[in-house]
Amino acid sequence: MLLRLSTICVLLSATLSIAHPSSENVQLVGRSYPEYPSKRPSVSCHPKSPGKHHPTSPSRSKICYIKSHNDGKTDDSSYVLSALRSCNNGGHVVFKKGVNYLIGKALDLTFLNHIDIDIQSKILFTNDTTYWQANSFRFGFQNVTSFFKLGGNDVNIYGGGTVDGNGQAWYDLYAKDIYTLRPVLFGIDGLKNSIISDLVLRYSPQYYFFMANSTNVIYDNIDIAGGSTSVNIAKNTDGWDTYRSSGVVIQNSHVVNGDDCVSFKPNSTDMVVQNMFCDGSHGISVGSLGQYPGEFDIVENVYVYNISMNNASDGARIKVWPNAPSALSGDLQGGGGSGRVRNITYDTWYINNVDYAIELYQCYGQKNLTLCLEYPSRLTISDVVFKNFKGTTSSKYAPAIAAFACSSESVCSGISATNIDVKNPTGTKDAYCLNVNNSTLDVTCGAPLKGFN
Repeated sequence: MLLRLSTICVLLSATLSIAHPSSENVQLVGRSYPEYPSKRPSVSCHPKSPGKHHPTSPSRSKICYIKSHNDGKTDDSSYVLSALRSCNNGGHVVFKKGVNYLIGKALDLTFLNHIDIDIQSKILFTNDTTYWQANSFRFGFQNVTSFFKLGGNDVNIYGGGTVDGNGQAWYDLYAKDIYTLRPVLFGIDGLKNSIISDLVLRYSPQYYFFMANSTNVIYDNIDIAGGSTSVNIAKNTDGWDTYRSSGVVIQNSHVVNGDDCVSFKPNSTDMVVQNMFCDGSHGISVGSLGQYPGEFDIVENVYVYNISMNNASDGARIKVWPNAPSALSGDLQGGGGSGRVRNITYDTWYINNVDYAIELYQCYGQKNLTLCLEYPSRLTISDVVFKNFKGTTSSKYAPAIAAFACSSESVCSGISATNIDVKNPTGTKDAYCLNVNNSTLDVTCGAPLKGFN
């Protein structure tokens, strides 16, 4: 993959000059609100690009304004589905400013084609945990389910509005039962040649975005946040998880969450993440990989650039299961899978109060290091670059600022860390190093292992 500076991975959106558009699905009750479509944002990939060319979306020829009961009680799902079907294949659907929408039914939106979805207002999902566990869409990976499943070709979603997962009921329920099936906020399956931008996402029950089987998608200017108001923590609230997808760009976004800021799950290739602010997270992670025996996981050609990582457990992270049964928790177990991680670059990072600025390890889910080394991972890691890191770690693993831990010498090669200007609170940059070439690491190997995240 050639990652080019100043490459524009186009999506210069056509202006919404719509000649004589028709108007449908005007809201039912309440006072009148102004009706207008937002102008589609012009989005480009800068400064890095995965080398994919994103085609320009044509102008849309029809506008559909979505109805709403606007009472915070009555389900608006049928209105949403009706508008999307009516304006599919060349239309512009508007969630009107000043109107609230309540979604209480699972929606299969994988039919979308040549459509703009303009979210100017607030979309709230109901907190009927019994209904959603029985009816949400299942992705067949790590118990992932979703409120809706979105896919198709040439889909633009924007508008500056808010999508709210109403997560508190889920945080409290999961604290009682870890086998609760918590929906992700945006479930994406089979999306291509599309942009999602200028949105505010709040209080997801689990991940904010889970994207599967998709290609050539850009995420730009996304604001993610939402924690628990009770003693029960909002867990597994990853910003993005990519799975069996390629040609994805995530950029110019602000994430405050309680798990990975971005995670590249199995078979994520040709990815760029850039210009991100992450707070409270578990870092930007390759993995976890090698979880399922018989599966061959691939993550390759990934560039992660210009990241501000704050108050996190990890900065740049690669996490791989060992070749032995392991359990991170009752609902997350695995080990024994194979695959490869190749051509990964973490470049230009600003580290603030992060436990490990860099963590590469092949003992995910296994606290017994002896067992992990006895059954080394079957997944290889090669050509990984960490460069231009600056900042200060927390004291949790001091004196170590990083951990480079391969389960055997034969499965790791070409791992380098250069221009690492990250210090622990005492002013040194020690690291725990195991089965790696210490001479290619700009740290002081020899720190004792105080644990993995």
